[in-house]
Amino acid sequence: MSMPVHWYYSTADIRSDFSGWITGLTAPRDRHPSSILRLSNTAGSGRVTGSGSTGADVVGNVILHDKLKFWTDPRGSVHYHQGLQAGQNTLNALCALRAARVLSAGALASAADPDARAAVLSDYVEFMTSPGSHDDTYAESFHRSFFSDWQELRPTSSREVLEFAERRSKRMLNSSRADGQLNAIGCLPMAIPFVLLSATANEEEAVCAAVELVKLTHPHAQLEPLVSLYARALHATLNGACLRRQAEAALKSPALDAWDACRHFIQRAERFPASSAERLKVHQSAVESLGLACYTQGALTSLFYLAYCFHDDVTGGILTNTNCGGENCNRGAALGALLGARAAYTGSAVPQRWKDGLLDAPGRISEVLQDLNCSTSV
Repeated sequence: MSMPVHWYYSTADIRSDFSGWITGLTAPRDRHPSSILRLSNTAGSGRVTGSGSTGADVVGNVILHDKLKFWTDPRGSVHYHQGLQAGQNTLNALCALRAARVLSAGALASAADPDARAAVLSDYVEFMTSPGSHDDTYAESFHRSFFSDWQELRPTSSREVLEFAERRSKRMLNSSRADGQLNAIGCLPMAIPFVLLSATANEEEAVCAAVELVKLTHPHAQLEPLVSLYARALHATLNGACLRRQAEAALKSPALDAWDACRHFIQRAERFPASSAERLKVHQSAVESLGLACYTQGALTSLFYLAYCFHDDVTGGILTNTNCGGENCNRGAALGALLGARAAYTGSAVPQRWKDGLLDAPGRISEVLQDLNCSTSV
């Protein structure tokens, strides 16, 4: 849903480019009003500095094999997801879907086991390095950083990929110079299946499963308490806890300490009718103030604010998140998991027309459900 207006930092640009707010699955425009794709480092994490990238290009050579031309387009302003159709998933969502399939299909004792991470990461390597495996144009810093390090030895077996990722994680977590681009909300989509597939396990096992995966994809010391906070809320909601209470507790936690700021916006929003333009404007102001960009603490604060406000309204939550702009794709994936988990208990549902309009997900989701049914019937 958020894909066409991903990283729109001015909500006025959403209305201008799409003749109003996003209300359904929509294709992106070829051009993006605030794109910095041309400034992104094609050889690794972050942006290009000085005379350009250092090291061999990852984009075009190792991943995104036919997409380098869009990153170097001299006109600039290329949309991060140009070429995707309405209803197609972004790269991170596809990686999450594949992780779910690997976890559900594998004969794994627990999603927290090293074998689970090994299976997911080896599948990730195969997917990302196979030409034509997806249609997206953008890969965020964590992908580029991972494959910048991977390309020297190019491990492919489950054991070798896990050993590579563990060595890399240890080195980066012990470094005095952390890569700030890895402290991003994009760490959550691939971790979500580890919590979903641990719904019947105890909370600590579910949290461990998510945290240990993120250590390998996003080795940044500040992420563990934030990932733990989200994983605990999702696990509790999957098991019937009130999402509104989970969101409030998260916002009051020392990791976020944002309840007072959020309550101000919550009270303002409640002055206006639900679904009104005035209430949407308050939510947009809230997300802009709490955390519009990718950096995890702010993005997670905005996510839990929206989860609190839309705890019983999947449709409203998804659309509001989209029309707040900013890093709405990864924020939206994590928010959607919470809203969907609660919807199983409240009767709220994603509109069928949205499900029917998805191009990548239905087959993969059906496979995951079939795998789960088979595993539980044995």
